[in-house]
Amino acid sequence: MIRKMGYEWHLRQRMAERKLFQTTELVPLLAERGVVLSREQVFRLVTQPPQRLNMDVLVALCDILACTPNDLIEPAVVNQQLRKTADGVAPSADVPPPVARRTVIRRPGE
Repeated sequence: MIRKMGYEWHLRQRMAERKLFQTTELVPLLAERGVVLSREQVFRLVTQPPQRLNMDVLVALCDILACTPNDLIEPAVVNQQLRKTADGVAPSADVPPPVARRTVIRRPGE
């Protein structure tokens, strides 16, 4: 079995530990370290795990938050063994099974 790896992004938690609750508070702190990002870019960086991360940004974040890259990025296994069903489709843990409903068919004129 192939292990698919992902990561958990902990920037929001590290910011909260430093009493930084607004994403806009990071903009000037990053700029002081030579990293110029728009408010929108910083918002996305804080609220969504980045797919690509510039090393200058990572180093600046670590300096601002007095942390290491390991404090921001936590490796995690993202694939799991799924149980097969008779039809070959694995059930999803997030989606409840469909609920059967009685259907009424009406013909024109009834």
